[in-house]
Amino acid sequence: MKVAIIGSRGIPNRYGGFEELAEHLSIRLVQSGHQVTVYSPKHHSYKEKEFMGVRIIHKYDPESLGTIGQFIYDFFCIADLQKRDFDVILQLGYTSSAIWHWMIPKRMHVTTNMDGLEWKRSKYSPMVKRFLKWSEKKVAKHSHLMIADNPEIENYLHQNYRGQTVYIPYGAEIPKKYDTSVLDTYNVKPREYHLIIARLVPENNFEKILEGVSKSECTFPTLVIGNHDNKYGKYLKSKFTDNRIRFLTGIYEKETLNSLRHHSRLYFHGHTVGGTNPSLLEAMACSSLICAHSNPFNKTILKENAFYFLDATDVTTAIDHLQEDHDYSSIKRKNESQVRDVYNWKVITEQYEITLKQSILH
Repeated sequence: MKVAIIGSRGIPNRYGGFEELAEHLSIRLVQSGHQVTVYSPKHHSYKEKEFMGVRIIHKYDPESLGTIGQFIYDFFCIADLQKRDFDVILQLGYTSSAIWHWMIPKRMHVTTNMDGLEWKRSKYSPMVKRFLKWSEKKVAKHSHLMIADNPEIENYLHQNYRGQTVYIPYGAEIPKKYDTSVLDTYNVKPREYHLIIARLVPENNFEKILEGVSKSECTFPTLVIGNHDNKYGKYLKSKFTDNRIRFLTGIYEKETLNSLRHHSRLYFHGHTVGGTNPSLLEAMACSSLICAHSNPFNKTILKENAFYFLDATDVTTAIDHLQEDHDYSSIKRKNESQVRDVYNWKVITEQYEITLKQSILH
């Protein structure tokens, strides 16, 4: 198979979930004998034309223009497809590619990872939400196959669109070791701090979590890791001045994040929109004790192996009633086993390989 992956910010991963997916899939598909090309922005720090056997095509991406820049980048990527002879296109997301779908050569089969329910994100205006809903419908119509990363997303797509949908989750890797010395940098000790790692946006429930932290009697600090140099981040910093809440900038070293996850007392996961969040799988892989927002997406993944919250009171209860002498290792082991058996990149790549072949025959 000749496969092209579009819709990411390139490999090797320097950004997020789609990029991690693109990197793992492309490398493993090449190892299985397929020809794989990943489109990447010209400003990506990796400038070579090949990465571990994967061909890379760099295209102009005016990132400084924000969302408009994303549309322009997708245009150049999709326009370039017309010069190629790919069998199948793996499209990651639909936000901007929907308006350019007509440019994809008819001889190429399109499989789309539909991501989450982007049109539900509270940060978007009503007009943008309508556009995102339209984009979702458009891409669903023109994709030969759709991929859902969460069973709840799969159900939604089945109920709303007639196209064939396949459930394939994201993956994660279980770290081989953890560095306790990392904690010294942040002046914390093992099991004596709480942790949040997420983009500072309203739908990630920061206010409920931090309000719950503020009301708790626990003296341990809570580390908030994410870029807080935006309007919402500044609002949170002005509202929550409790010295137990420490706002840290984004941390991108995987080993550092894994060590912080592993040694935390409680790891809060507040995501409510979308399917299987990669950061949740990473916390599971690191044997974190997780307190997640109670919604179908999170519950489908964690099942009974987590604490859940709906409001600040639930957060306070989770913090203050955590039994220090209780052994939670069974819960942690079950989550780690899930990553090893289900959210395993080797297994996931095999599922993608079968799905991409099906797309060609569709």
